[in-house]
Amino acid sequence: MITAARSVSSEESSARTALKLGPKSIAERLRNLVLDSAPTLPAIDRYTGVLYDPLGAPDADDATRAWWFDHVLVQSAMFGPIGAGDQIPAYRLSHDSRLGSVRLTSHWPGVSSRALASRSDGLVLDLRSEGYRQLGPAPGALAPRVVSVDGDGRRKALNHWNKTAKGRLVAMLARTGAEIASVDDLVDWARENGVVLEHTTDGWDLVAESLAPVAA
Repeated sequence: MITAARSVSSEESSARTALKLGPKSIAERLRNLVLDSAPTLPAIDRYTGVLYDPLGAPDADDATRAWWFDHVLVQSAMFGPIGAGDQIPAYRLSHDSRLGSVRLTSHWPGVSSRALASRSDGLVLDLRSEGYRQLGPAPGALAPRVVSVDGDGRRKALNHWNKTAKGRLVAMLARTGAEIASVDDLVDWARENGVVLEHTTDGWDLVAESLAPVAA
């Protein structure tokens, strides 16, 4: 994967198409050329955006970070399943990047699923987007749908902003030191912490409004 990413990143023309880069972001291709020598950070600190910003990782205390390191895995398009504390360099690659003959949806699923199984024990809470789930299926995982509830009680599935709710959920789990081995444990934890997680006819709903920002 690194070799393929380095190849398409060597020229602006190929990187623009393969990595879906525009004029303002084209320089990000250069990250893929220095992966062997670039400085690293724990994954929980490396990633940013609407999913990771609610974690408040830079300001988290040692106990919170230890919980993430023990419990959280991230599906990386470049490196496969990695632990929250695994040291990684900056890179540019997404689940839908095009790397010529190397197809992420063919390369990753088998090895990723085996890695997830080897690093998981008990309940797996799958908060990945659909694109990243395809890179490493986790059979038997609980994958809640994030919904918003209006004043009349109608529920609507969220798209982009469901990531914020998921980030807040992972922040709460860590800061409360959650010990969860089963779905029943998760339901009990949610009830005790004011998080609305409900079983429906087609899965589980996580109500975004019940996940207030978590103070560091």
